[in-house]
Amino acid sequence: MGYLSCQTPSHDDIAALVRLDQSALGGLWSAEAYSREIDSPNSRLLMLVYRPYAIRGDTPDLSIASIADLQSDRGKGLKPAAPGKPIGIAPNETGLGEHKADGPALAAPTLLGLGCYWAILDEAHITVLAIDPRYQRRGLGQWLLLNLLFDACDYRRVAPDDHIVLTRATLEVRLSNSRALALYESFGFETLGRRRRYYPDGEDALILWQNSLKTPEFRDRLTQRYCTTRHRLERQGWQIADEKIMGNRT
Repeated sequence: MGYLSCQTPSHDDIAALVRLDQSALGGLWSAEAYSREIDSPNSRLLMLVYRPYAIRGDTPDLSIASIADLQSDRGKGLKPAAPGKPIGIAPNETGLGEHKADGPALAAPTLLGLGCYWAILDEAHITVLAIDPRYQRRGLGQWLLLNLLFDACDYRRVAPDDHIVLTRATLEVRLSNSRALALYESFGFETLGRRRRYYPDGEDALILWQNSLKTPEFRDRLTQRYCTTRHRLERQGWQIADEKIMGNRT
């Protein structure tokens, strides 16, 4: 049995981000691009991580690599929390490696998904939403999108010359990507335009907008979806750990 958490990446996570990008997005961003996103004050990058064992609530934010090291240290002499493989995870299938201790082997954390938006004026421009192809159609993309939108609703960046509050969200999606389009429309996104030959293969992109980030109605919709999506994930055997991204939200 394992735990899901959404967290912000560090530079130690770039290799894992690039591997997921290559498998889910066909190599959209390079390692240098992810490094810039992590460092940019206008970029919010979240990763969805599976952890075979829970991390204490007082543990600071850690990279995938450092969580793996921590699990390896704690695994000495410990028995697994439950027999057999964690639900949805096969040994060594992630490329993140497996850490062995004096006791039983502990699987390393697994990067299941990544999402990103840019804060531009009052707009959250969603640039990436990707789930490892091996774990799609399980509600994980919806969970990651919920975390991104909750984060955008509460986004604050106060600088000497600006005070950004995000009131709307936008993104581009392939015309042929009916599953993604249905997901975004279920969150109230509407098609307001088209970018001709937007993608390298010449396919058009639809421009979607959601203009209600700061309304109570949209917050209520997110809260309802949060409850139903969490229930769906828990029925599959996933557990939700360390809801720091979701903290202090109604």
